[in-house]
Amino acid sequence: MKFFDSHTHTKFSADSDMDANEALSVAREQGIGLTFTEHIDFGYPGEKKFLFDPEEYWHEYEKLRGEGLMLGVEMGLEPGKSDMSKSFIARVPFDEVIGSIHLIDGKDIYEPNCYEGWSQHDMYVHYLKLMAAMVRENPYIDTLAHIDYIARYAPYDEPNLAYADYAEEIDDVIKALMETDTAMEINTRRFDDRLAMKELVPIYARYRELGGRFVTVGSDAHRTSAIGAYFDLARELAKECGLTVVTFRERKRKSCDE
Repeated sequence: MKFFDSHTHTKFSADSDMDANEALSVAREQGIGLTFTEHIDFGYPGEKKFLFDPEEYWHEYEKLRGEGLMLGVEMGLEPGKSDMSKSFIARVPFDEVIGSIHLIDGKDIYEPNCYEGWSQHDMYVHYLKLMAAMVRENPYIDTLAHIDYIARYAPYDEPNLAYADYAEEIDDVIKALMETDTAMEINTRRFDDRLAMKELVPIYARYRELGGRFVTVGSDAHRTSAIGAYFDLARELAKECGLTVVTFRERKRKSCDE
């Protein structure tokens, strides 16, 4: 199976208007496949709702689905929402279900008010403990997305997620992945920052040490210019850590040819 960008968003995500056909054209030029993974976050605060109709999504995109396109979902993981999530993904035969932490205590990680009253250390510990708990509470997911998502938006001077500073908590996230047979994503969204990538290497090396084998690679593209971004670096990272790059079709793990 060809190399896949296993984390992308189109108009069915509230924060994207990427056209599916344009995205597929860009992917073909790069010789890669795509998995669309639209956002669903049931408890999202504010006016913007990260919800979509899975039947409408499937009806519009199933005709495009094939060797170069898989249809997935990015499920926002929240306490007490596991049954709702499972019911949602049962409505259509998704190829891949990504699990993500976008909210902490009902607040959007993107927003500054999420961090009010928290030191960086306490917030990151809280975030990682929530992540481990949500992986265990939602064992149906195929892949855990962007472990360093919080570092994109946290308003601290040095926001990178360093393994040495949170070894115990990161180890528990990895153990949760092992317990639930969940793959880990290499998300390239922050790979334009070499320090950010450098801090991620020990995390993926530790994942391998604790028994992890499989990673997906995703650009988290919300526009066509981001499709396949920094995939050469992702391949190097996976190889350096002894990890196998996979994608998912019909919820089954498939190794990618590199």
